[in-house]
Amino acid sequence: MNMPGVTILDEIVADKRIRLKEHKARISEAEMRRMAEEAVRPGAGRSDLFYENMAKPGISIIGEFKMASPSLGDIAPKVDLTTRIDEYSASADAISCLTEEDHFKGSVDYLKQIRAMTPLPILRKDFMIDEYQFYESKVIGADAVLLITAILDDVQMRDFYSLSRELGLGVLTETHDEYEIERALKTDSRIIGINNRNLKDFSITLENTGRLKKYIPDDRLTIAESGIMSDADVDYLKEVGVDGFLIGRAFMEAEDPGTLAKRWKNGS
Repeated sequence: MNMPGVTILDEIVADKRIRLKEHKARISEAEMRRMAEEAVRPGAGRSDLFYENMAKPGISIIGEFKMASPSLGDIAPKVDLTTRIDEYSASADAISCLTEEDHFKGSVDYLKQIRAMTPLPILRKDFMIDEYQFYESKVIGADAVLLITAILDDVQMRDFYSLSRELGLGVLTETHDEYEIERALKTDSRIIGINNRNLKDFSITLENTGRLKKYIPDDRLTIAESGIMSDADVDYLKEVGVDGFLIGRAFMEAEDPGTLAKRWKNGS
């Protein structure tokens, strides 16, 4: 049960701090940093793989893999992991993998498995609050990380963005309102996500992207996140002028996520 004044986001971050202590007890930060410095992803060789796939002409799609969420509870995938990743590889431009353990039932092991299945860039979707997580992201095979503006101060935003780039990781900087967009743009992040889900109460308003898109300069990419469930949703967001979508629930519940992704990407 939530304590008065404590949001779901507060709980997730608090639990993440506990998990981080467990991770560091298994592998120290010094060792994880050493491993990150030595890690090389075969065939990548450049730090802009995620950005390049998002910047392709037309709509880009990030297909997500997650096993649960605070708003939906447990998710029963309609297809197995191998089939899903094969379909994403043939239809999407990147893959998002939840690695948060307590509220999304994610794991770094899922990302490792997916890394072995696909050449597509993989976005590690987690609540990144500590340098350790960025070294770990490189080690497990991620190509990009998510920075959530709502849980970071300006110094963390700047330092974590710089560390990501030093490690050759792309960055999707997530925002939810005008103030967060203003802060995100100061990091020089080239990909700005607009989350239609309010991370404090997890309500969804698709029009959030429509309202906020005008605050993002044309030299940055805009990715719409959350609440994209239908053809009408996709058509609306295309009219708004976004560059891509990050889609989780609709693909996780689809019996043929690859066909759905192709339809939404190509408009047919």
